[in-house]
This record gives sequence, C-alpha cells and structure tokens, in this order.
Amino acid sequence: MPHIDYYFSTISPFTYLAGTRLEEIAAKHGATITYKPLDIGALFPRTGGTAPKDRHESRKEYRLQELARQARKAGMQINIQPMFWPANAAPSSYAIIAAQAAKEKGAGGDLGGLVHAVLRACWAEERDISEDETVRDLLSKHGFDAGLADSGMLMGAETYANTLEEAVGKGVFGSPFYITDDGQRFWGQDRLDDLDLHLAGRL
Repeated sequence: MPHIDYYFSTISPFTYLAGTRLEEIAAKHGATITYKPLDIGALFPRTGGTAPKDRHESRKEYRLQELARQARKAGMQINIQPMFWPANAAPSSYAIIAAQAAKEKGAGGDLGGLVHAVLRACWAEERDISEDETVRDLLSKHGFDAGLADSGMLMGAETYANTLEEAVGKGVFGSPFYITDDGQRFWGQDRLDDLDLHLAGRL
C-alpha cells in the first residue's frame, strides 16, 4: 500500500487551493496519508525561501494574480487578502496533530475534511484560525472532540517542532509538499496530477 507524507501550513493559500484532491488521489490508489502541519515561517529561511511580506513588489503582485487565477481554475472561492492573515498557525496545527492521533486510536472523524476546513476558514470565510473558538468549532463539525484543542496542545507543540526538523531533513521547502514512500517529492497543488500519475506507475 503506497503512503504519502503530506507537509503543509494551515495558513498557506496554495494548500487551500489543493482542496481535497489529495484525499481523492489517495483513495483512488489505496494510499494512506500522514498529515504533517509545519511552521512555514520557520521553514522558509532554513531552505532558501522568503516570507511573502519580504518579497519584491513584483513577486507580491504576481502571487496575488496567481492566487486569483488558480482559484478560478479550481472553481473555488478565495479572498486573496483575507482579514485574518497571517494568523498564528500553531493552534490549528496542534489541533490537527491531536485529531490525527485520536483517529489512529479509533476516536476520530474526517481528518482530511478538517484540514481543508481550517484552510477554507482562513481563505474563504474570513475566520481567525488562531482563535480557540474557531478551532473547537471546526474539530466538532468534522467528528472530533472539541476538547482536543486544549488537551492536545503539549503533544501538538512537540510534534510541530519535530516536524519542522524532519521536513528540512527530507528536502521540504514549501507548502503543500507531498513525499511518497519511495522518496518522490512533489511541491505545490499544481503537482497533484503528477503525484496521481506517479502512484499509477506512469511517471
């Protein structure tokens, strides 16, 4: 059974634009997914990246155009300059980590749905994903105990920090980033078709 390690930031617009295609591709090929939220702000300077706020104006302008184009292409709603961005990604990341642990113990709901809902909350619904109320609501709506927002904080913080180190070591430098169990790396929501082809043995 193939496996995909999925590295992502809960405040990444391009991760939002991936929608639920990863889950659809995984289901198609019988692949499993490990969700690995990480601190993109800490990842960039360690892997040659530049935070959006520090980029040249031409790059900032292009990014906004590209977000709008990719959203139209995907048929998704997006606010390219959301009210609550950049938000503190840690609370939502900790909650996802805790939800995944709960699911592994048989007490979880729709993990892929939760991940996408967190991103949609930021990029289409003008919600603050750093707020406890938002995180608890999204957990509950996707079949998880809302209390994970609190009880999972310690484990979440430790895993979040460890995931950053792991990601750097495995060559991750952006979000979304997918690594298959045979070591193939795919960066960006626009490489999901390539991931699909690879899992099919055609690429």
